[in-house]
Amino acid sequence: MDKIKIKKRIFSSKILCTLIGHKILVTRNITNHFKEYKCSVCGLELTNDLKGQKIFLTPELKDINEALIRIEKNKNKSV
Repeated sequence: MDKIKIKKRIFSSKILCTLIGHKILVTRNITNHFKEYKCSVCGLELTNDLKGQKIFLTPELKDINEALIRIEKNKNKSV
């Protein structure tokens, strides 16, 4: 695919999500309460905040989720 076709596809998928809504799928279970989500149409990444609402997944939140995974693994390993 050339760059023009790729840009048109990305642009059209974002318009589709704007009109119809995102198709959110769970990509990773961080803990019992925290999960990472991704829109299967446009690729938007989300996660939970402390209140349980979905927010945009920033690089800082990715690092926090990785730390939570490590803590959870160490906790389960010692039990």
